[in-house]
Amino acid sequence: MSFRTIPFLALLALLVGALFPPAARAVDEKDLLPVDQAFALEAKAESRDRILLTWRIAPGYYLYRHRIHAEGLPGGALDLPPGHPKHDEFFGDVETYRTQLDVPYTGTPAGDAATATIKVKYQGCADLGVCYPPQVRTLQVALPVQAAANTDEFLARRTAPGGLLGDAGATSGVDAQPLPPEQAFAVEAIATDGNTLLLRFTPARGYYVYRDKTALRIAGDGLSLAAPRWPQGTRHRDEHFGEVVVYFDQAEVPVPVQRTTRAGAIDAVLTVDFQGCQDGGICYPVMTRTLPVSLPAGRVGTTVATSTAAATTSPAIAEDQRLAGSLAGKQRAWTLVLFFAYGLGLAFTPCVLPMVPILSGLIAGRGARIGAWRAFSLSSVYVFASAVVFTIAGVLAGLLGAAANLQAAMQNAWVLGAFALLFVVLALPMFGVFELQVPAALRAKLGAASDRQHGGSWMGVAAMGALSALIVGPCVAPPLMGAVLYIAQTRDPVFGGAALFLLALGMGAPLVAFGIAAGRGMPTSGPWMVAVQRVFGFVFFGLAIWMLSRVLPGPVTLGLWGLLALGAAAWAFGLGRAPRTRLAARFGALVLGVAGAAQLLGAFAGGHDPLQPLAGVLGEKREAVAFKRIKSVDDLDAELAAARTAGKPVLLDFYADWCVSCKEMEKYTFTDPVVHAALSDYVLLQADVTANDARDQALMQRFGIIGPPMSLFFRDGAERRGLRLTGFEKTDAFVERVRKGAAP
Repeated sequence: MSFRTIPFLALLALLVGALFPPAARAVDEKDLLPVDQAFALEAKAESRDRILLTWRIAPGYYLYRHRIHAEGLPGGALDLPPGHPKHDEFFGDVETYRTQLDVPYTGTPAGDAATATIKVKYQGCADLGVCYPPQVRTLQVALPVQAAANTDEFLARRTAPGGLLGDAGATSGVDAQPLPPEQAFAVEAIATDGNTLLLRFTPARGYYVYRDKTALRIAGDGLSLAAPRWPQGTRHRDEHFGEVVVYFDQAEVPVPVQRTTRAGAIDAVLTVDFQGCQDGGICYPVMTRTLPVSLPAGRVGTTVATSTAAATTSPAIAEDQRLAGSLAGKQRAWTLVLFFAYGLGLAFTPCVLPMVPILSGLIAGRGARIGAWRAFSLSSVYVFASAVVFTIAGVLAGLLGAAANLQAAMQNAWVLGAFALLFVVLALPMFGVFELQVPAALRAKLGAASDRQHGGSWMGVAAMGALSALIVGPCVAPPLMGAVLYIAQTRDPVFGGAALFLLALGMGAPLVAFGIAAGRGMPTSGPWMVAVQRVFGFVFFGLAIWMLSRVLPGPVTLGLWGLLALGAAAWAFGLGRAPRTRLAARFGALVLGVAGAAQLLGAFAGGHDPLQPLAGVLGEKREAVAFKRIKSVDDLDAELAAARTAGKPVLLDFYADWCVSCKEMEKYTFTDPVVHAALSDYVLLQADVTANDARDQALMQRFGIIGPPMSLFFRDGAERRGLRLTGFEKTDAFVERVRKGAAP
């Protein structure tokens, strides 16, 4: 066994120890919590016929699903969610619950009952190996007053003394009083052509509409409706209807219209019966809307023809929704292959390209040839570690939302500063700094660390791969967002995680090729070895500046680039022994010197762009569109309400200083005069989520966003979900998206 394999085996032992703990020791009663602390039970009435039972389960304890029962309400029934499978030594194959359990208990209390007496039975155990006896608790639950029989009576009670359902609003857990149905659920119908209606449901925030509780009828001369083409919705477990599909956001439903007698224009009336609920609150009775529609001239034809027409007029589906739908479709294995292909495409974006010099420097930084097999294995370790961390971060974001975006959490000055310092430490030995300036004792330690990193240590390369996944490339692309959306909707982290893992492997595949080239392409001896060390030293300094550019002011970053270019010019000026080599080196030094001087001059003039340092000095600088910054959900709601009153569309752009694609949009797309003209009628809002604080996370969670860049389009206060843009987009495509967003 080589010395280098010891750290890897030690890490493996730690992982095995964490995943497979040793057998439990003998149990002392003092180690067990009292049963009411291990399983804290409470109950509250969400409506007269629905009581929510909540257990807060201490860490290291669990409840049996099959041992939970309740009685007390006539016709009472528990709606137990699925538990975690477990093979129990006493009961065999069972399901268990941990952390917290919420169970709706439904029944029909007496009409005049003010309270309900609920008897609850349950049993649980501790992981230490001890099970508690079956428990019985009798709970008195205050019931709200008799609910209204219809919507009008319900709304009348809403304004009566005591508010909605008496004082139930204080105990139901619902933050807001329910809206009138016309405000909670907007429904409209538009004739897109003579054979297609576009039905649009727009629930208010915090409300949703059932897909399968909707019925459509049309009254008109010789008209009938074919099957509506529903967009993909959200799977929702309902206590009354079980697994259903609902829509929390605006849903646009193309409805084919069949004509049997007339091809000319027809005035008709569309009747829509539907049902919706307040999330966490009340469910409305079935509502009916009567919508007059005017169909232009169309074709008299069959269902096949009208279905084709409907397909061509179907509203656009956002890229992340399309990818999430493909993961849930029938060709799932083929979709995984596509995610790998998407990763290959993302490998050449600005988010992933910085990993190329990192990996090449780690493999070839000492200027020594290590061989193709060694280079391949080290590159594979780097890519595999990066893919694992990338997958874990994506799965957590899908299950827990924006608050679990590990990549965004790592984009702060301390973490980025530490990572930049690491690159500086890796660069200094390549210039011989340690040997010249560091005491012998410390030099030995630093030299050993440098050897482990530069020589291609397994642990060093794996650690750098894991850090790179979190710090170097925190870009949100449509495939990533699609996989996260799939996990969030289906709660299937296994298949969604597989898609993320293959996406990461696709992004890393070219890195393996670059790593092999770095390992084989090194000279065996001679002054080239020193030159290679110096080159990678400058590369690592450049990576340090690139990391700091996310937190430093633009002119400061530009000045650092200028100093780096001047330093490289000074080094290159002394290269070469043969006349031709010396001439080429000095010409390169001249170019670097001019570029560095221009960057320093641009920095003093307040410039930001290293590729166009004198843009603000020699000519007119193109400015990006002017956004109004917002910070919170309340800010957004106020702006949307004002825009709706003014009849203007809204563009909401999510931005962060550390977001590479955000800088691309800002530099190339938002500065284009054509984009300025297209956005002239828009209300332009920008959410700067650089800090990733609680308000930033709440704003992103409202729209199911895990991070920037993201552009959302609104009309009449509702998002046009199919136009949502993830990542960078060129001018022409973005202008077309903007025009669609402004259309009625």
